[in-house]
Amino acid sequence: MTHTLRKVLLLVLFSALLAATAVVSVVRAADRAGDREEARPGGPRASSGAVGLEQPGRLLFRNLAWGPDRDMIASVPLTAPADARTTAPQGCLRFHAAAGTGVCLRRAGGVVPRYEALVLDSALRPVRSFEVPGTPTRARVSPSGRLLAWTVFVSGDSYAGGSFSTRTALYDTRSGVLVPSLEDFAVLDGGRRRQAADHNFWGVTFAADDNRFYATLATGGRTHLVEGDLGARELRVLRDNVECPSLSPDGDRIAFKKRVAGLPDDAPWRLYVLDLATGAETGLAEQRSVDDQALWYDDGTLLYSLPGDFGGDLWSLPATGSGSPRLLVRSAVSPAVLPS
Repeated sequence: MTHTLRKVLLLVLFSALLAATAVVSVVRAADRAGDREEARPGGPRASSGAVGLEQPGRLLFRNLAWGPDRDMIASVPLTAPADARTTAPQGCLRFHAAAGTGVCLRRAGGVVPRYEALVLDSALRPVRSFEVPGTPTRARVSPSGRLLAWTVFVSGDSYAGGSFSTRTALYDTRSGVLVPSLEDFAVLDGGRRRQAADHNFWGVTFAADDNRFYATLATGGRTHLVEGDLGARELRVLRDNVECPSLSPDGDRIAFKKRVAGLPDDAPWRLYVLDLATGAETGLAEQRSVDDQALWYDDGTLLYSLPGDFGGDLWSLPATGSGSPRLLVRSAVSPAVLPS
């Protein structure tokens, strides 16, 4: 056998091996997709039905219970969050809603992953869509329902390490104006303008006036709380070591996750509440690392996700530093509260 013929045969064998590996991967992926369609024994009960954003006294979230309704938006009563959940035919990776408006970040299909942000009306119908440049990670709607924010990972997939890049956009449903990136805003630190190539923003939370908002700025290996002025297109640095802020309903406090020295690099956070008037920080009773943007369940209670058997669970915790964590909803993430 000539040297050339041996090379041809080796190339054919290598190509056949690659093709077989690809087939096995596709079959395994199909099997995993099929597994997702099967309800797991002991898992939460879910069934399709009417879900809307104008139903008072409901808690909405992304359903993670295995079965045909996995990843769909689900609804349960605020007074009985462990009850069987009703799901809508709208799948999301990240979701939030307020005042009859929702935002849904989802995969848009295709062999190469693409993602989009959907603006939802009160019946969870898409009214506008935007292609986003990466993997969804955060979403918020202002209390009035007018403003939307979303964050995606442009590179990397975790806030724990330093090798990631984010893109955060704002959308005004009333004017139709999209701000594609908060990196276009001026950053003021101590009254002086700060410019850096490594600015990353995430975790927007809105005030009631539909102009002021808060977010995380990461630069130079550190994180900061910034206060945004939408009209002026400015961001003002307020405080160090604040991530994923969440403004309380009364506008007086911010819940956030904070890196604590001595904790593991991949689980470095603890939950705190900041009093905006006094600057006092209160450490909360959750001793596990929380990689989430907490949501105010009411004026005195926070809601946040932690890893669970089916992907993630929602926990509640007093915002005062007292009490202890309580498992509220299994197999659920990305909550939105529709008050009574």
